[in-house]
Amino acid sequence: MRLFAAVWPPADVLDHLDLALASVRPRGPGGEEGLRWTAREAWHLTAAFYGSVPDALADDLAEGLDGLAAGSAPFELALRGAGVFSHRTLWVGVGGDVEAMTRLAAGARDVGDAAGARPDDRARNRPHLTVGRARPGSRPPRRRGSARGARGPGERASAGVAPDAVDVAAHALAVYDGPTWWVQAVTLVESRPGEGRGGGPLYTPVGEYRLRG
Repeated sequence: MRLFAAVWPPADVLDHLDLALASVRPRGPGGEEGLRWTAREAWHLTAAFYGSVPDALADDLAEGLDGLAAGSAPFELALRGAGVFSHRTLWVGVGGDVEAMTRLAAGARDVGDAAGARPDDRARNRPHLTVGRARPGSRPPRRRGSARGARGPGERASAGVAPDAVDVAAHALAVYDGPTWWVQAVTLVESRPGEGRGGGPLYTPVGEYRLRG
């Protein structure tokens, strides 16, 4: 089983984000050619990634996450702002009690370490929800004489380079401010690459552990 721990925003929070994305999708240059949008059912905040584990280890992870939840109090979050990782991954950020989310993610990584899962070497100090990825080959050609390392739609345009669809979407979502919700659980999720909508991963909850600290 390929497993990770996550926080799932409630339906009304995802509804609000869905409406915001609907207004952004038609605006990027190239539209759907430039960006591959993630499916709504895949929208989550990753706390820790455990990789492929045997069933016995999955039981240990479940027990560890339940223990983590027992000592963690519910906290407030909101989806807020946006950005791009490595010029390819479009994400929506998080506001509210970000420190509590960071502590929960650190605890979830500790659970994996204690159970013997693969080390999660990604820093989770910037909680985010991935909403899209640049399609292969979608970056516009750079004009001769343009400055290297230019970032952001405005900078690219001033350097004589058409902005990427992912940058345009991030710029439009930079002012996004979603509704606040109470995080009340951490979820252990199975991921099946390629089995979800549009060839993306299929996520199936294995267990949900209520925060009750």
